[in-house]
Formats: sequence, structure tokens, C-alpha cells
Amino acid sequence: MIRYQLLSRDGEARRGRLETPHGVLETPVFMPVGTAATVKTLSPDELRGLGAGIILGNTYHLYLRPGHERIARLGGLHRFMSWGGATLTDSGGFQVFSLGEGKGKGEGGAAPKGSLVKIVEEGVEFRSHLDGARHFLSPEKAIEVQEALGADVIMAFDECPPSLADRAYHERSLARTQRWLDRCRAAWSEAEARKADAGPGARTSCSLFGIAQGGLFPDLRRRAVEEAAALDLPGYALGGYAVGEEPAQMWEGVARDAPLLPPDKPRYLMGVGTPEDLLAGIAAGVDMFDCVLPTRCARNGLLFTRRGRLTIRNARWADDPRPPDPECGCYTCRTFSRAYLRHLFRAGELLGLRLNTLHNLHHYLELMAEARRAIEERRFESFRRERLLAWSAGPE
Repeated sequence: MIRYQLLSRDGEARRGRLETPHGVLETPVFMPVGTAATVKTLSPDELRGLGAGIILGNTYHLYLRPGHERIARLGGLHRFMSWGGATLTDSGGFQVFSLGEGKGKGEGGAAPKGSLVKIVEEGVEFRSHLDGARHFLSPEKAIEVQEALGADVIMAFDECPPSLADRAYHERSLARTQRWLDRCRAAWSEAEARKADAGPGARTSCSLFGIAQGGLFPDLRRRAVEEAAALDLPGYALGGYAVGEEPAQMWEGVARDAPLLPPDKPRYLMGVGTPEDLLAGIAAGVDMFDCVLPTRCARNGLLFTRRGRLTIRNARWADDPRPPDPECGCYTCRTFSRAYLRHLFRAGELLGLRLNTLHNLHHYLELMAEARRAIEERRFESFRRERLLAWSAGPE
């Protein structure tokens, strides 16, 4: 089981420590996304070299391929991917609902034309994006899959409606998500009890996090947090942000909602986001973040630097001998020029994608380390202002 310790605060910003069965994490922490049991283009050794202590796996994708039962037979997710650090698995809910067109309109009946999803009280019927086969994911099944994977942190199965959906839908969705949370807790408690009965040698304990939804409605968010907190789970997450709203709306909502989460438990903002988003989340009291942005942008030729975003494929860098970020100490910036990285990208060379990914993840993880130091030294807001000002300048 995990254990969270709050070490210091600067305003709402929190500096903490999260003990997991697979290592101690210093928070705030960014979790690279390893959708299919791999962070795209990088090896576990490279991730460790970057300082990553935890990565995220995707329940939906691993359930469909290669299958949670196969991974369990092969020793669990950590052994399967040769990763000695901590892992977190999402419930698969976001991926299930993101497949549907006209999200939420398939409730209780036939899915809308073109949708792959049908929502009922028991769970969600969906078609695989791989072969069109029908599957059914319930709260109990989501917990079963994640327990089989053996992640250190597992997430409750929730419905993730678009943030800009109307209030009536958010109210219905939230009520269903809260009922599903009760079922997830019961299934998790039973699974962990079976492990305890099995004695030494049983799989590592998984810690269940609840998810508070509610869109952009303050009263719904507060209700979700209060009802989830009453279950006394190991940790809590804010879901349903960065799903259609403007960044300013998200920052306002997170600043309002994060302080409502239990202060003695880790707080996780799911699927967010840009470096600016991370600093806004930290300022609100969030401890854990994940996002595909640094790795996806790397594969598309977009690099994050201390002077803002640099599009490496642009012709202006074709003869530039400077590193992507002269202030960065990553392997990519210590070794290669903008001109070379542009050449690799334009030539379709895989090395370019790897070097870009190394740089972007280093940027995110170093940002977290600097934020932790700033909180310890009670200067987080000035640190945040300095970084935002530097990013706005743009690369030279």
C-alpha cells in the first residue's frame, strides 16, 4: 500500500513524498505515459536515467492487447516490461468513452449512429478499435484487470463526459460515477483481501484512487469530492479536465477544486498537460500529473525549451549549430544541434524521435524537480512567474 507524507507547503503548493511498493516518489511528480507497457521510443534504462520513478499504463489498451491475463501469467506489468519503478494504471474509462461519437447520448439505449459505445448502469459496452469485437467493461471488470496487471496505483472506473456538456447530463453522469466508485471500492477490497489470505508471495498490493468529476460546475465538483472522500481511499484524482474547455477555465476549476481533496492523501490531476498547466496545478495543490503531450509532441517535431516551444522541422533551423535548448543538460542538448535534429526529422529517422522524446521528458521532469525546490524555499510563485515569462519569449 502507498503512504503519502506532506513535507512542506508554499501557499497551496505542496512538497511531499509518496512511498510505493516499487520506490519512493518525490512530489510534485510527472508520470510519463506508457500506453502499451512502453513509453514510446525509450527503454526502461533511459527512463531511469531521466529520473522517472513512475510511469502510467493504459488499462484499455493492455486489456485488448496482449490481455491482462497473459500479463499476469508472465509475472505482472512490472516484470513484463522490465520496469523496477512504480506504475499507475488508469481505469480505461477515458479511452472507452472517447471512442463514442456524441458522448453521453447512448445512455440506456441504442448508441447514436457511428458510436462504438453504449452506456448502461452495469457498465459500458464498446467495440475494440483493433478489430471491432464487442467488449463489456464494468467497475468490477476494470478493477479485475488492473489487479491482474499489478500496478502500484489503480484508478476507479468512471464516466468522463465532455466538460462543456450541459448540467443535466453532468448531474446524471456524476451520480452514476459515484455509484460505480462504490462498486470499485468493494471489488478492490475483495481483491486485496484475497491477496492477504494468500500470504507471502502474493502479488503486490494495489492502491485505489477515486476520481471526482463534475465538469465546470463548482457545486457538482464539491459534491463529488465529499462523496469520494467519505470512502477513505488511498488517494484521489480530479478527472474531466482538458476535455474541451479553455485553459483558463481549467486553471480556475483546478484552483478551486484541488484544495477540497483530502490534505493527507496524494492528489492527482489526470491527463494534464502543458508545462503551463503543470505549474497551475502545482499552485493549486496537485501532487501527481500525467500527459502524452511531451512524448507525442516529440514525435511530431515539437520541443519544449526554457524559452518556449521550438518546432524542429522548421526551415529556420536547417543551418543552426546550437543545441535545441542551450540551458538544458539532457543528452540530446549536450550532444546534438538543431540542424542535425531537423535533418533526422525530415529524413524520417527513428533516432530523431528518440532524441526529441529524451529532451521533452527531461524538460518535464526537470520542471518538477525545480518546482519541488521552489516550494521548499518558499518561492514557488516567483519561480512560476519567471518560467511563464521565459516561455512567452520564444526560442531564439
